Amino acid sequence: MRFHLLLSTAALALAGCASTIESNTGRGSLDANASWAVLPLTNNTDTPQAALSAESLLEHLLRKRGVSGLKMYPATLSRDSLFEPSERKLSEEATVWARGSGVRYAVSGSVEEWRYKVGLDGEPAVGITLKITDLVTEQVVWSSAAASSGWSRQALSGVAQAVMRDALTSLPLPAAVPAK
Repeated sequence: MRFHLLLSTAALALAGCASTIESNTGRGSLDANASWAVLPLTNNTDTPQAALSAESLLEHLLRKRGVSGLKMYPATLSRDSLFEPSERKLSEEATVWARGSGVRYAVSGSVEEWRYKVGLDGEPAVGITLKITDLVTEQVVWSSAAASSGWSRQALSGVAQAVMRDALTSLPLPAAVPAK
């Protein structure tokens, strides 16, 4: 009996330390060879430049998934700061830039959490939302939300990579062909 109580307590502790929530909607396969652009992510956290860090990870993971024609928005459209009242306007400007650049798929989203939790252990916690818009049809063709917290000795960047990788798992792309 004592062993079962100990086992149940350990399982509850593990479940509370790390969780990933993912939800996706999709409409068929996306063309990895089309022109893609990462647009500015919205930083909904108190952590300065969290969106810029997420954008870097997103760029890497999309390239790893086989997206070859990937562009990053111009640096002049970067607005990741502590206080930015015109995020919607800049997002619209980035979409206009993407259309003018002949981009087919625009990747956007937001960073909901990007921090070490307060307390003795200081666990890293990351939450993001992503969506892909087909700029030809103006339809959202895929979206995902993912979140996780890690252990006290884990790096925030490691948890962030895992969360973004999980979020992109269901992205309907053909498998990347390894270089010879």
